[in-house]
Amino acid sequence: MAEILQILILGLALGGVIALMGSGLSLVFGVMRIVNLAHPALIIGGAYIAYLAFKRFGLDPIAMLPVAAVTMAAVGVVLYRLLFQREARSAKYSEMTVLLTFALAMMVEGLLGGLFTNTQRVTSPDYATAAFFIGDVFIPKGQLYAGLVSLAIIAALSLFLKYSWLGYAIRATTQNREAAELLGVNVQFISVLAFAIGIGLAGAAGSLVSFVFSFFPAKHWEWIAMLMSVVVLGGMGSILGTVVGALVLSVIAAFVGTWIGATWSTLTFFLALFIILLVRPQGLFGEKPEMA
Repeated sequence: MAEILQILILGLALGGVIALMGSGLSLVFGVMRIVNLAHPALIIGGAYIAYLAFKRFGLDPIAMLPVAAVTMAAVGVVLYRLLFQREARSAKYSEMTVLLTFALAMMVEGLLGGLFTNTQRVTSPDYATAAFFIGDVFIPKGQLYAGLVSLAIIAALSLFLKYSWLGYAIRATTQNREAAELLGVNVQFISVLAFAIGIGLAGAAGSLVSFVFSFFPAKHWEWIAMLMSVVVLGGMGSILGTVVGALVLSVIAAFVGTWIGATWSTLTFFLALFIILLVRPQGLFGEKPEMA
C-alpha cells in the first residue's frame, strides 16, 4: 500500500505540472483553432527566463513565474500579430497552423540553441531536492509545490473564463466565432488576448518546469507528443479535460515506469493518443462533430 500511495502521489504531482503545460495549448486551439506545435518550445523559453534569474540573481523560480508569464504573453501578442492574424478566417486555418507552428518551433529551438547551447539546464532551489516524509512515504517538495501552483493557476483561469466578461467573450468565441461576432464580441481582440494568455501559461509552466525537469532547446520534441496526448484525451479546447487527461495519464505512466520500466512510461502517452483517436476522437469532454 505504501508503494502504491507513493506512486500515486508522484503521478498526481507531475500531472498537475503537465496539466498547466497543456492548458495553454488547449485554450489556443479552442478559441482560434491553432494547433500550436511550438507550444513546448515556448515553455522552454519560459524555463530559460527562470533559469537566468536564478543563476544570475538567485531569484526563486516560483517567484519568477509572473515575470515569465507576462514576458511570454507579450511574445505571444507579437507572434499572433505577425504570423496568425492574417489568415484567421481561412477554412484551412487549422491545417495551415500545423505547418506554421512546426516552422516556429524549429526557429525557437535554433534561437535558444544559439543563446544557451544544447547543454542540459536545471534550476536548483533548496526545495527542489527536499521532501516531506510521512511514514514510509516521501513527497518531493519541488514536485508538490509545482503541482499545487499549477492547479492553482488553472483554477484561477477557470474562474476567469467562467465569471469575467472577457471570459464570457472567450467562451462564446470558442463555441461559435461567427455568432459571437454578431453579438458584438470583438473576435479579433479576443483572439489576441486568448493567444497571449495561452503563451503566458506556457511561460508560467516553464518557470515550474525549470526545477522539475532538466531542459535544453531540443527538449520540446519530447514534450509535444505528451501534451497532444493529454489535450486530445481530454478533448481539444477543454481545460477541464486537459487537467483530467494529464492527471490520469501521469498516474498511469508513474505505475508503468515503476512496475515495468522507466523507458516504457512515455509509451503510455503515445498509446493513449492512438487509442483515443480510434475510439473517441473528440476526447472525454469534447463534443462530437456533426456530420454533414
